[in-house]
Amino acid sequence: MSAAPISAEMSSSPATDPVESEPESAAGDWTLERSVERYPDLEVGELVRFTKPITEADVSAFADASGDLNPLHLDEEYAEETMFDGRIAHGGLVAGTISAALAQFPGVVIYLSQDLEFRDPVEVGGTVTATCEIVEALGENRYRLETTAVDEAENTVIAGEAVVAINPPPADD
Repeated sequence: MSAAPISAEMSSSPATDPVESEPESAAGDWTLERSVERYPDLEVGELVRFTKPITEADVSAFADASGDLNPLHLDEEYAEETMFDGRIAHGGLVAGTISAALAQFPGVVIYLSQDLEFRDPVEVGGTVTATCEIVEALGENRYRLETTAVDEAENTVIAGEAVVAINPPPADD
C-alpha cells in the first residue's frame, strides 16, 4: 500500500472531483477512507472504506426503485414474527455500499463482476462499512478486489470479490 489512508466526512455538497470532494448525500452522514488519491498510484493493496447508516428512507427508496416489497423489509409486525425478530434491510441495498466504495477509487470505475455471500442481516437503522481492497492486478486496467461489508459490531454481513476495470479519468480541459 502506498500512502496512509485519507479520511473524509461526507457532506451534502455535489461532487466535482471524485478524489478531493465528496459525493452528494441527502443524509450528510457518510464517511470515506481511501489509501490512494491519484489514478497512477493504483496498485495491489490499495483500498477504499465507505460507511453509511441504512435509514428508513433508504429502505423505502430501495423498495420503490427495485420493486422489492418483501414485508420482511417493510412491515415491522410481520418481520417481528420471523427468525430476524424485526425488519432488516434489503441485501441489495446493503450490497450497494460496496458499489459506493468502488466508485471512490480514482479513475473511471466499471463493475465487471461481483460474487457475494450474505452472512448476516442488517437492521434498519444499522450502520454498514464496505471495504474494497485491490488484491490482484489482472492487466489491461482490470483488478480483482476483496469486497466486504461489516455492521457497527464489526460482524461481516457480506463477503465477496469483484472484478473491475479502472480506466484513467477524463483529461482536464
